[in-house]
Amino acid sequence: MEERIWMSQRERDRLQVLHEVQKGGLQQREAGRQMGVSARQVRKLLRKMREQGDAGVVHGLRGKASNRRTPAAQRLQVVRLVAAEYGDFGPTLASEYLEEQHGIKVSRETLRQWMTAAGTWKAKARRQPGKVHCWRPRRSCWGELVQWDCSVHDWLEGRGGLRQLKLIAMIDDATSRLFARFVPEDSTVENLRLMGSYLERFGRPVACYTDKAGLFRVNRPARPEEDLQGVEAETQVGRALRELGIELILAHSPQAKGRVERLFGTLQDRLIKGLRKAGSSSLQEANGYLEERFIPFWNQRFAVTAANPTDAHRRLGNAQDLASALSLCHQRKVTQDHTLSLEGQLYRIPRAAVRAGLRGSVVRVEQRLDGTLVARYRRHTLPLEPCAPPQRPPALPQLTRRQAAQIRIRRPRPKPLPHQVLTVNPAWRRSALPPQGDAPAPLRSASAPLAELSTLLK
Repeated sequence: MEERIWMSQRERDRLQVLHEVQKGGLQQREAGRQMGVSARQVRKLLRKMREQGDAGVVHGLRGKASNRRTPAAQRLQVVRLVAAEYGDFGPTLASEYLEEQHGIKVSRETLRQWMTAAGTWKAKARRQPGKVHCWRPRRSCWGELVQWDCSVHDWLEGRGGLRQLKLIAMIDDATSRLFARFVPEDSTVENLRLMGSYLERFGRPVACYTDKAGLFRVNRPARPEEDLQGVEAETQVGRALRELGIELILAHSPQAKGRVERLFGTLQDRLIKGLRKAGSSSLQEANGYLEERFIPFWNQRFAVTAANPTDAHRRLGNAQDLASALSLCHQRKVTQDHTLSLEGQLYRIPRAAVRAGLRGSVVRVEQRLDGTLVARYRRHTLPLEPCAPPQRPPALPQLTRRQAAQIRIRRPRPKPLPHQVLTVNPAWRRSALPPQGDAPAPLRSASAPLAELSTLLK
């Protein structure tokens, strides 16, 4: 039985050209130009065809094992090591950990073939094409646009009793440089803290790209007074960015800020496994690994060079202005005794800080990130002191109906007054009875004189 030889399309095209040369219809130099080889290679192929037939155009190493092939024992050792320690790792990440932790250098494509043959890796199915989104080029300068978002995930895989830890991340659009931090909750204060750390380290970016979450946009209908004044309601984060001169851009879809969305997809694979290998089981340990090891690795491995080397970050202003912008601000009215109320607590302005026209005016109360509370009035910063709560009498114990009936106070009946004396024989009784001769005369009324009454009683 003859052995079949499979040819590629390129080899079939070569075979057709060589047949034309054998027939004399094509010169060797022209054939070499069509096949992309020299005339010497054409003569070599013609010689192989005379000896082996049409199989001469097939490479001689077709179907033979490479001399540079990894030995089977070493290949089995690597596959077992990956299955034991990196079972849920992909080929790319597993090859990096093999080289870093064990000194075994295997390309990701070779490792992918080994893992696929061993059944420890299965390629993910491609997504079906959906809505088409137009490609947007990167910004040209570092600091020109920062994409900002939060990811809620089981980053520690239940270690330390922490579930659904939050990761707030900021990634530069031009360079893909990462700045992130783990937080217990995705709140306004934590987002302002992260922005403050970013500003102190790099400066003020030109714009921030976020979604339409309630932290960045007021998701309610406008109030009548806002419509009349023509102003738009702002969140604390939106107000802080406006005061710092940073533009806030709201994305209409997750695909619009796809860079940060793809970032979380990569972090939920790489960062989780890195935290597992580092043994992080608390918020402090997770932030330590993130800042000391993972972010430097990310910026070295995945960051790119901006098209324009100019740094678009701008300098910060006064530290006092930064602390004022990155605070929770409220509008309150000062009463006649120079006090104001905030969250159910009464605060007073010290006598030394009282300014002219302060009573009855509206001031800006700032709850700063360091825990201090101040009021801003006409470029003056006024300290606030909490007032002591009023002393209230202790509340009476609540008694049941049975207890109240047992201790009920019985009031004594009032005694009759001296002039309230009952008659011995009322007039209606005298008219009904027959007269008696020896019977004493009845009392005339209760208002008879005392002397007459005493005589009759004798």
